[in-house]
Amino acid sequence: MKENRTLMQYFEWYLKPENKLWKKVEINAKYLNAIGITDIWLPPAYKAAGGKYDAGYAVYDLYDLGEFDQKGSIETKYGSKDEYLQAIKELHKNNIQVYADIVLNHKIGADEAETVYASQEQNNNRNVDTTLPKKIVAWTIYNFPGRNNKYSDFKWNYEHFNGTDWDESGRKNGIFRFSGKHWDKNVDKENGNYDYLMGADIDFNNPEVVEELKKWGKWYLEFTGVDAFRLDAVKHIKSGFMADWIMSMRKEKEIDCVGEYWSKDLNALKNYITMTNSTIPLFDVPLHYNLYQASVSSGNYDMSKILENTLVKEMPSLAVTFVDNHDTEPGQALYSFVQDWFKPLAYSIILLRKDGLPCVFYGDYYGIPSQKVLPMNERLERLIKARKYFAYGEQIDYFDNFNIIAWVRTGDEEHIDSGLVAIMSDGPGGGKTINVGQRLANTVFYDYTGNIKEDVYVDHEGNGIFYCNGGSVSIWVKKGNIYS
Repeated sequence: MKENRTLMQYFEWYLKPENKLWKKVEINAKYLNAIGITDIWLPPAYKAAGGKYDAGYAVYDLYDLGEFDQKGSIETKYGSKDEYLQAIKELHKNNIQVYADIVLNHKIGADEAETVYASQEQNNNRNVDTTLPKKIVAWTIYNFPGRNNKYSDFKWNYEHFNGTDWDESGRKNGIFRFSGKHWDKNVDKENGNYDYLMGADIDFNNPEVVEELKKWGKWYLEFTGVDAFRLDAVKHIKSGFMADWIMSMRKEKEIDCVGEYWSKDLNALKNYITMTNSTIPLFDVPLHYNLYQASVSSGNYDMSKILENTLVKEMPSLAVTFVDNHDTEPGQALYSFVQDWFKPLAYSIILLRKDGLPCVFYGDYYGIPSQKVLPMNERLERLIKARKYFAYGEQIDYFDNFNIIAWVRTGDEEHIDSGLVAIMSDGPGGGKTINVGQRLANTVFYDYTGNIKEDVYVDHEGNGIFYCNGGSVSIWVKKGNIYS
């Protein structure tokens, strides 16, 4: 029986080492499976420049999963290597697939610096040099003395990078391209060329680098047993490398993946998917911004256009839909946190429709105490369960009103009592006459969210009038179903 898949991003930015995330996910694996979580995205598990206080994106050593005394700690922010491996085993025991978050774009926290020739680039146009090549001192030597060659004896130096953002000799920030190197093509065109993001930028044209990253990927798959990869910052990585790397991993194991290409421009996402031969689904960033805009528009957003210019509408099988994540939460660089009142509407849109793989954010589910964001676990659990039990069958849209939109899932034979009507408004409450199809004709419906107490009666032709309150969503399902 084919169930709906639901991904959960199991971390937020401000977690502390004492939160012991690997232990928490191990303890909660059974419960997460029970409510309908089928896939978990775990944060970067390897040692980053800030040791146990680092969220994991300032990559230092890809082979240190909390095993070696490096960067001031043995454990990472989330725990030890053994705790990580145990968490994965427990998730698998509960039929949950594991996505590992991996950052291949850059390295930070080098062990030594070296003298190299480099030209400084314009910040907003990396195709333009502002200086002639000159000597700088760059942090580009990675020997990993704390690991002492275990798992790999590969050492990194400036030849494995295109550039960096710090000249130690001049104590100067900037974007420095190493002489004889060029920024990769087939990356995002923001800033002229958006190959460079941060730290020491990895050169994917260097055959030693390509060989080492493939070797590491195969080691990681075998060593950890993860099922999938969440690929960070793919807009900064040349598409040819990324597609080739994924294909190489799939020769080892039939893995899933999803890429983070942070752009509001739908065409940029579609172009990357094309350039990678449709091997890498992407997070639907344009949809996130639609949801955010609707949440801050005080009921003046045209809800009938909520899916316009989104990846899930244009390329549904290659879209991972989400409401918020660790980059959009309060205090972060991409802050665009969907407002609380709109969250149930937004999650209904990603969880109860047939297209896209929906991703639930840890910070919404458990809250973000440091930012005074309250948990919405009970409301979210209800919606995740509605997806698991009821969101099957044909989808019929009623996107015909500025404020109030609705859709029907007609249910199927495989899932007993499946089928639903979702109706929501970002403005005043109201109702719609909706036809639910013959399968659900002559049925009494109730609001699974509990927002509306009255039942709805559907006639022998499948017609009923379904309601929602203002600024709210109601999920109508068959009364007396086996999941009530």
